[in-house]
Amino acid sequence: MTTRSTKAMILAAGRGERMRPLTDLTPKPLLEVAGKPLMQWPMEALAAGGFTELVVNTAWLGDQIAARFGKRHGATRIVYSHEGRDFGGALETAGGIVRVLPMLGAVFWVVAGDVFAPDFTFTQEAVRRFAASGRLAHLWLVPNPPHNPQGDFGIAPDGSALSECAQKHTFSTIALYRAELFRAPHCDIEPGNPRGTKAALAPLLREAMKTGHVSAELYTGRWADVGTPERLAELNQESG
Repeated sequence: MTTRSTKAMILAAGRGERMRPLTDLTPKPLLEVAGKPLMQWPMEALAAGGFTELVVNTAWLGDQIAARFGKRHGATRIVYSHEGRDFGGALETAGGIVRVLPMLGAVFWVVAGDVFAPDFTFTQEAVRRFAASGRLAHLWLVPNPPHNPQGDFGIAPDGSALSECAQKHTFSTIALYRAELFRAPHCDIEPGNPRGTKAALAPLLREAMKTGHVSAELYTGRWADVGTPERLAELNQESG
């Protein structure tokens, strides 16, 4: 495969309930850290790695996101999946990915638009390694933050991701996926998700982990799940 043709998806459809009242009038991915909307950080990091074809899903106040970035941001070309407009609300992560799967290709990046990871680099080599691995997903995990002390997944000595283990880390939301994970027999949502089925990602990942189809590695750079107004204020103070 040509890694430079690899596309990416930024998840930007969430309501951001814990961020209220900031998200009452502004979608969470447009809240700013260090003078930039949260989702602009991964957009620019992807572009720096040569990944300039982007799909963005929206729901809550999604028209603001499309108005802010349009169809092009610098070298990046953007296509939108307006879940709120089409189905009245967000489809959750797996549902949203299945909806746009035809736009994403065989292998693609996914990252949430409301996490702050300014040190993460999206590399062509990571895509090449993943494509050659035959796995269905590769996850970047981070040390557990205070709000998730038990973590989500572990890492086996051979790099396989584990759903059950003694030492777990937190899923950063940054990952590479193979389209097969979101098709039968792994996923039972109709292709293109025409009915707007809501589906979480974690159950798909856990099932794939049972058969060794998911790998993971630990990322130790700066990372924050910007979940509260207080955390947003802290990040802006630290970055100021």
